[in-house]
Amino acid sequence: MILENKKILIMGIRNKWSIAFGIAKAAYENGAKLIFTYMGEDNKDKIEELIKEFKGAKAYVCNGASEDAVVRETFEKIKKENGKVDGIVHAIAHANTEDLHNDFIYTSREGFNHANDVSAYSFVLVARMAKELDMLNEKASLVTLTYHGSTKVLEGYNVMGVAKAALEASVRYLAENLGKEDMRVNAVSAGPIKTLSAKGIKNFSSILDVIEEKAPLHRNVTIEQVGNVATFLLSSMSDAITGQVIYADSGYNIMGI
Repeated sequence: MILENKKILIMGIRNKWSIAFGIAKAAYENGAKLIFTYMGEDNKDKIEELIKEFKGAKAYVCNGASEDAVVRETFEKIKKENGKVDGIVHAIAHANTEDLHNDFIYTSREGFNHANDVSAYSFVLVARMAKELDMLNEKASLVTLTYHGSTKVLEGYNVMGVAKAALEASVRYLAENLGKEDMRVNAVSAGPIKTLSAKGIKNFSSILDVIEEKAPLHRNVTIEQVGNVATFLLSSMSDAITGQVIYADSGYNIMGI
């Protein structure tokens, strides 16, 4: 129970196949009290049904995780009703479909800005707002989600790879800033998983086949396995780790071919 009596805010939960749900499950099984944010007021009933298995969990709509006023209002409400939190999981990313299907060179200015704003800047904003509103308990841990396409060219990942590279750089700078207050910031780079977001990536199934063939463990990862890694990073067991990208991908990232 490495998160016993800890309050963890998970931002961006969508459905039971999402990595955010896998993290929620692992954190809950390790004693955490869970708080969620989600997009779309019309999703309220679906999300409340989704989190029903996490006793005592609360969910708050947050329509615009890269908008200052929206995040501030959401965080103020969360703090008022729950007190400070011990960890935040940032599971928020988006790119326009055409920017994933076309060659990267055809990425529009609007599409480039959108992907980076939602997928990278939102994490910076979340960290800043949490700090400014004194929302984080001592030794709090922030965790975000990235992918191997941040460092290698993967067909169909395109502008999202650029956004994830910006996100990973942000992790390092935020780790230095928040480290002065004994708080930690890390990223988990999960292997490919059949999530709703993954459906937007061209030929995604073939990527899964490559992992099984080439990765040292010769298997794809699950949301539960990624959830375990994130739970470790949220816990005091990882209190010497900050500013890192931790791969949970069956070792695929170490392979040269």
